[in-house]
Amino acid sequence: MSETLTEAKPAFVLAKLPYGEHALEPVISARTLSFHYGKHHAAYVKTLNQLVAGTAFESMELEEVVRRAAKEAKAGKIFNNAGQAWNHAFYWQSMAARGGGGPEGKLKEAIERDFGGLDAFRDAFAKAALGHFGSGWAWLAAGKGGRLSAFSTADADTPIAHGARPLLTLDVWEHAYYLDYQNRRADYVAAWLDKLVNWRFAEANYG
Repeated sequence: MSETLTEAKPAFVLAKLPYGEHALEPVISARTLSFHYGKHHAAYVKTLNQLVAGTAFESMELEEVVRRAAKEAKAGKIFNNAGQAWNHAFYWQSMAARGGGGPEGKLKEAIERDFGGLDAFRDAFAKAALGHFGSGWAWLAAGKGGRLSAFSTADADTPIAHGARPLLTLDVWEHAYYLDYQNRRADYVAAWLDKLVNWRFAEANYG
């Protein structure tokens, strides 16, 4: 009797987009989304699977890999790819085809308390996104006591590696916007805040 050899299933799979590739137009084109999701995000997941094969990280959830790898000096490559895989999956959820507007309920109250209102939050978030040099991410996150802050992280770094709870993120790596906006990051950030930000997702994360 011949045996059929099957490949082992990868530890991590590429998270599905919550919308079609054309759903975010005209702010983010289908071409950009196709490259960003199908090439960049997919490559991080593929590389992560190669790096964790045969290690203790292979049996962990992705979020746990990020937290553990952040603390291990020898796990830098694993952290970079796990962080990018996690951040990108969170970024897709941070957008909606008919996004924009503002939050409701407890999150609205928290933004008014910690920023002074939605306009002040937008200014702080945009400042974090535009003031970040090089590649990285802009975040709205909750820290101790549920206090909100807007800040950026470099490269693959992420709030979950530092004990904070992310509510929203904006990818400010050039591959996220260059095909549509070239060097006009400010236009990308403004359009994202006006038309794509998924406040329902942020409200659910704030809880």
